[in-house]
Amino acid sequence: MIKKRLVGLLKESKKYIVQNVFWQWLGLLAQIAAIFAVGYLLDTVMFGDITSSQVLRTGIICVVSIILRMISDKKASQASFMASADVKRILREKIYEKLVRLGASYKEKISTSEVVQLSVEGVEQLETYFGRYLPQFFYSLLAPITLFAVLSFVSWKASLVLLICVPLIPISIVAVQKFAKRLLKKYWGSYTELGDSFLENLQGLTTLKIYQSDEKKAQEMDEEAEKFRRITMKVLTMQLNSISVMDLVAYGGAAIGMIVVVKEYISGNLGFAGAFTILLLAAEFFIPLRLLGSFFHIAMNGMAASDKIFRLLDMEEREQGTQELIGEELDITFENVSFSYEAERPILKDVNFHIPKGQFISLVGESGCGKSTIASLILGRNRQYQGKISIGGVDLKELKEKSLMEHVTMVRHNSYLFKGTVEENLLMGNSSATQEEMIEVLKKVNLWEFLKGQEGLGTKLAEKGSNFSGGQCQRLCIARALLHNTEIYIFDEAASNIDAESEEIIMDVVRKLAQTKTVLLISHRLANVKKSHCIYVLKEGKIVETGRHNELMEQAGVYKEMYTIQKNLENYGLEQEVSA
Repeated sequence: MIKKRLVGLLKESKKYIVQNVFWQWLGLLAQIAAIFAVGYLLDTVMFGDITSSQVLRTGIICVVSIILRMISDKKASQASFMASADVKRILREKIYEKLVRLGASYKEKISTSEVVQLSVEGVEQLETYFGRYLPQFFYSLLAPITLFAVLSFVSWKASLVLLICVPLIPISIVAVQKFAKRLLKKYWGSYTELGDSFLENLQGLTTLKIYQSDEKKAQEMDEEAEKFRRITMKVLTMQLNSISVMDLVAYGGAAIGMIVVVKEYISGNLGFAGAFTILLLAAEFFIPLRLLGSFFHIAMNGMAASDKIFRLLDMEEREQGTQELIGEELDITFENVSFSYEAERPILKDVNFHIPKGQFISLVGESGCGKSTIASLILGRNRQYQGKISIGGVDLKELKEKSLMEHVTMVRHNSYLFKGTVEENLLMGNSSATQEEMIEVLKKVNLWEFLKGQEGLGTKLAEKGSNFSGGQCQRLCIARALLHNTEIYIFDEAASNIDAESEEIIMDVVRKLAQTKTVLLISHRLANVKKSHCIYVLKEGKIVETGRHNELMEQAGVYKEMYTIQKNLENYGLEQEVSA
């Protein structure tokens, strides 16, 4: 059971497999030599006169054989380890490189949890396939032939019987292969589904607790876990049953060979030394294949994992752009752009707008109207759109992703902060930034005074910045974005879900940035967009109004209605605070 594509993909591991087989074979030759020496010594003891030189010679052969066997076993283990390490490194590199080529839009094709499972558990299964199964496969073919070639000079009849019985084990393996493949495919399907649910529930645990839905999700997880348990038990039952069959064949074959040897010895066709040697080596015809059988189910699991890995590696990649953004005259144009996540539910419908270089532009509209989708399209995270998007006169689909990332920065309301220090997170924006530059941007977002009271740039951050307040996290994300220093900035609800003080600080930074950069602001709070050079109003995936704040208020359309409602709600909230 060899998958040619898999072996071809990991051809660098072939040398370790060859080394493993060679050392096992050398160990077998050492064992044969030792048994022959002991057999002839015993024959001499029983039927002749033994001399000290014979004993010494036999002792030397045995000692040398034992040492050689120890060295062979150690070298075979080292080769197995090297093959395993090579496989893990190469496969994970291939998966990583594929994700890089798929780009930020990889989530359109595969879930993050499945990528993690394939990179960890899937690769571990293939580690066993290359480190143990493949070397054992080739050795199990070589060992019986070697034994037959040697023992046929002792008794060709007994050797032939043993050799004929050997193929019964692979026949039994092939018999269960089709059933095992189907079962292991179900096993991996159930495993990835359980992983998806676990990751989703873990990430949303706080929300589940708030709405007291954790018990319901726990029950659903229990059901999925029970389904996985049942399929796992079926896999284990299949493995145990097939191992029992292989044991029966292996020991039965060895017993048949031994019976032939005893008959040959009784009839006088075989001497004591020859009978002794064949009896001790009879099991060696079957042990390699028996071990192969024990690795077989792990190999089948590896094959099922490799199918999923190859499905990832075979995913269609978008054509890599060849164009690069040059200069600072970078405007953004949408021409008849339509997009939908699902065919029956369009998000954007023939959207047309233009963001001139150096302008402060805002997108507003009700939730679900397509504002954030536009931001994702500009950043190349969603590629399955119709129409044309161009930046600096270059079609977005023809742009190199690296060039796009070097010229466009986006800050969302949930931008990620990594576990580490403030300095480490800031350096992601600009790896060559000096401490003075980092302190300067922290001052701009009014965060440096707080950090000075901690450990400065060395202040520790927990995962997702959970030891900072929401406003502090968002200001730190803005500081990192400022260090990136690109021509275009997109702020997608960057000032939402935070305290009023942080919101005002962030909006002040955005307005100052708009004096020198092209800024696209997406905001649900219309008071933040009043100073924009142009405001685009979206409704049901279409741009229905365009203009400055005053112009839109005069139109008395969707924008004015939204602004008036928000203003009244804010005034009502202030009145309630005063009366309280």
